[in-house]
Amino acid sequence: MRQTASIVCIGGANVDRKARLLTPFRLGTSHPVTTTQTAGGVARNVAENLGRLAQPVSLVSAVGDDHDGQWLIDVTSRYVNTSFIVRTPKANTGTYTAVLDECGEMVLALADMVIYDTVGKEWMKQRWPELGPISAVVLDTNFPKAVIRSVIAQCRQEDIPLCVVTVSAPKVKRLRSDLSGVTWFVTNEAEAKEFVGRDGHTDDIMKPILQAGAQNVVVTRGANGVAYATKQGETEAIAAPKVEVTDATGAGDAFAAGFLYGVLGGHTVEDACRFGMSSAALTLQTAETVHPALNEHLLQAAYARYFCEGRTK
Repeated sequence: MRQTASIVCIGGANVDRKARLLTPFRLGTSHPVTTTQTAGGVARNVAENLGRLAQPVSLVSAVGDDHDGQWLIDVTSRYVNTSFIVRTPKANTGTYTAVLDECGEMVLALADMVIYDTVGKEWMKQRWPELGPISAVVLDTNFPKAVIRSVIAQCRQEDIPLCVVTVSAPKVKRLRSDLSGVTWFVTNEAEAKEFVGRDGHTDDIMKPILQAGAQNVVVTRGANGVAYATKQGETEAIAAPKVEVTDATGAGDAFAAGFLYGVLGGHTVEDACRFGMSSAALTLQTAETVHPALNEHLLQAAYARYFCEGRTK
């Protein structure tokens, strides 16, 4: 049995394939591109970021019994305990294919995630006792509704800090309207609006998420920065650092990992958001889904550069 309590990340582990346009996008024609392949998946990306930040972390996911699955395990195991990844012949390893414009922003993304439907609630229940001791759980919304809801119920029952990271607007609907047991709800504007079922100002969108039972809600807004609200009544918007974007893929996952690094390290939600934004800023400036040189020193230096220089308090 592992003795050191670890952060357990539960959810997607995919192969990310990215095609970056060399000319402006036009519908109905072919485009010259450059292509890359990296390891991806929200839970996997968060786990690797945390592992690179010297946090003990385990990943619970599913991959196919194929070359892609073995490759994912090999590259992830450098930073993460991958012994809880199940390999199944029932489906291919998940793939995420993104088309990026010449500025690195997403034009279109295609996700083959059928494999996650092979993970059942009973499998998770059987494996749960093997995961401990657990310091916190990170749950993305790639797995089926029953699995997501059983993990939230288990964390609530055992009083384990839980961070839910939404994956996409369609998949946010896999969450129950009752978010009791969710310590941190990390999402983007589109996914937050989809969850509450209406448009509106960010402050008005965060309120019903808190009312649904989440203790804290953090909404990422791209170049407009981050907004957060807490059960204690704190609410604030933080401007994003200005950086040159190379590739936006993985920035949200980097934010989630940086945020958790901060909040689990004893920082306030506000400061944890700044750690998250520093981590995202670093990732935005690379072509990789996870910054290839990320470590605690690099993150701390980025935090100081973006949020401490020039501050008087």
